[in-house]
Amino acid sequence: MAEPARSLGTGLGAGSPGCTGSLPGVTFNDQARAAKQASVTLGTLTRAAKDAALHAMADALADAEAAVLEANRRDVDRARESGTSDALIDRLRLNPQRVDGMVGGLRDLARLADPVGDVMRGWTNANGVQVRQVRVPFGVVGIIYEARPNVTADAAGICLKSGNAALLRGSSSALESNLAVVAALRAGLQGVGLPSDAVQLVEGGREVTEQMMAARGLVDVLIPRGGAGLINAVVEGSKVPVIETGTGNCHIFVDATADQAMALDILLNAKVQRPSVCNAAETLLVHRAIADEFLPKALAALAGQGVTVHGTDAVRAHSELVVAAGPDEFDDEYLSLDIAADVVDSVGAAIEHIRAHTTGHSETIVTNDRISADRFVAEVDAAAVLVNASSRFVDGGEFGFGAEIGISTQKLHARGPMGLAEMTSSKYVVTGAGQIRP
Repeated sequence: MAEPARSLGTGLGAGSPGCTGSLPGVTFNDQARAAKQASVTLGTLTRAAKDAALHAMADALADAEAAVLEANRRDVDRARESGTSDALIDRLRLNPQRVDGMVGGLRDLARLADPVGDVMRGWTNANGVQVRQVRVPFGVVGIIYEARPNVTADAAGICLKSGNAALLRGSSSALESNLAVVAALRAGLQGVGLPSDAVQLVEGGREVTEQMMAARGLVDVLIPRGGAGLINAVVEGSKVPVIETGTGNCHIFVDATADQAMALDILLNAKVQRPSVCNAAETLLVHRAIADEFLPKALAALAGQGVTVHGTDAVRAHSELVVAAGPDEFDDEYLSLDIAADVVDSVGAAIEHIRAHTTGHSETIVTNDRISADRFVAEVDAAAVLVNASSRFVDGGEFGFGAEIGISTQKLHARGPMGLAEMTSSKYVVTGAGQIRP
């Protein structure tokens, strides 16, 4: 028998849909079946109905701000007591501004076009048969993620707008925060007469995560968000199709022709503005032709922001504050005020370095040479390639998608920030007037 999963109600009889207590005896498969049933309703909703639900969810979350922040305080206190790193605590922590951002993200989604039903392409054959490829929801989306409770609201909202039910498997470190957020979202759904089982928090140990990965037929797609260990475990162990989000070892290459003031602004923004996220810069590469001029300024500016630079001998020659980079350090995603640095001889050498160490997330060149920019864009293989702009722009909100599910580093239908369109599949609709195949 399946391991019982503690949840925010399943609409299966015990407890109200918005409760925050456990339901003894409810298994993950019970939750998944309830989600599958809810997904049938969601898949046929009009845009107006979905937008009304998103506004109701936003209203309920705003009303619950005090409860959410108190729950989050308990999570943060527990994380500190257990010795959790500052970077992970930053991901975990909520404040009024971040709750406002979650509420605003739901409202922003309501303003976006509904992708469901869009005709991706269509034509009429010589025999008069019409063929259309139409966007449709996946059905039930399972999302396994770490630490960040704002993902809970973002994921639930994107799934709802794209017609999908959401099974949310957050980390134990954010349990109380997620309980409070999901309770509010479910109350909002219930208030507009939609099935609250469209959004469910899945709780339990490793056994429950394994059940999610094995639930082919009940869960249509799994999306892992978090560190490399979590993502690799889901990708390698899942029987359910996986959309792989990736870690971000993001590089900035400062070319010989770069506007150095611009390069410095981009470097500091990409590294310092929020170092604990996947689109923060983790490696600096500087063209040798300007290293003597640019590196002293860059190293001083980074030190002034509390950043520790882990550099090669060519970088360390410019500042005694630079620590020696270890043999595997150029493969790291620091998620902290640390950055690796090296000097390269050419655009080609920068591209080769990136090919050797990239995680395929976001790669930046700062240059005034169009040929170098075009070569970098053509030869660097990543979900996003930036020219003279901070990697912090690689984000669903900044791209105009609204809140995002994550940033995919794979090469299937979803790559880069995953907004509404990436949360749909398609089906072909073939319409005739009695034609038969000869």
